[in-house]
Amino acid sequence: MGSWPVRRWAVAVAVALLAAIMIGVPTGVVPSPLYTRMTPVLWWNYPVWLASSVLEGLLVATYVRVGPRAADERAREDRPVTARALGAGLLSAFAVGCPICNKLVVLAIGVSGALSFWAPLQPVLALASMGLLLYALVRRLRTAENCPVPV
Repeated sequence: MGSWPVRRWAVAVAVALLAAIMIGVPTGVVPSPLYTRMTPVLWWNYPVWLASSVLEGLLVATYVRVGPRAADERAREDRPVTARALGAGLLSAFAVGCPICNKLVVLAIGVSGALSFWAPLQPVLALASMGLLLYALVRRLRTAENCPVPV
């Protein structure tokens, strides 16, 4: 990453900011008149929200083409990693979100179930999300030279 051009860093920052907004506003981590969170934001929600946003930005930046290169057949191997990264970003939103504001969870197990079962599961989701994002980023950085972005 130390040799990244300005273009990649600009994309990383822009995507990290976009991810921070896309995760923070709908979950109530970022106060907004558009959404009122029904439970307080926990202390660990902030570092998970920020770290997942940064990891998403860095991961997307690895797909920015920095020069003309021929497409490599092995570039297809990164598609499952990309799908995992998108899933990890969604997990981040579920991890930092209000447990009783998630209508699917409340519909499935009720408000008391959401507070009793879903809320304690959220830190596990946060760790899984961060782990998947970090895995995808490390794998992409290792294979970036061997699997360049298709032209």
